[in-house]
Amino acid sequence: MRKEFLGRGWKFPFQFDRATGGVAYSEYEQNIKECITVILGTKPGERQMLPEFGCRMHELMFSANTQATANSVASYVREALVRWEPRIEVEKVEAWPDTQGAMQVQVHYKIRSTLTEQELTLLLTGG
Repeated sequence: MRKEFLGRGWKFPFQFDRATGGVAYSEYEQNIKECITVILGTKPGERQMLPEFGCRMHELMFSANTQATANSVASYVREALVRWEPRIEVEKVEAWPDTQGAMQVQVHYKIRSTLTEQELTLLLTGG
């Protein structure tokens, strides 16, 4: 199956390709996962030319690590991905506090053009 339509972009985190010395790229499903990571890792206001870009979950950094906060994180993650990643359909976002003081986030999504279901799990820590 040809997947060029899924996209290609600079690898995240940014790095150089050891073989060519040029910029390393990611493609297809991996590029989508990396773009999701960029969206969720960006605070609104960080990008000067696109100040609304990102995810509001950073506003909750110093909130209590409770299920109520986790529900807000899940809501912010869903909102950001629906707005900024048009290649996917967000199926479900789950978040819960863990016993070590971090927040677990699991994103279930479907790639629109291939109907392939994917999952991304994140561990959010305060530091």
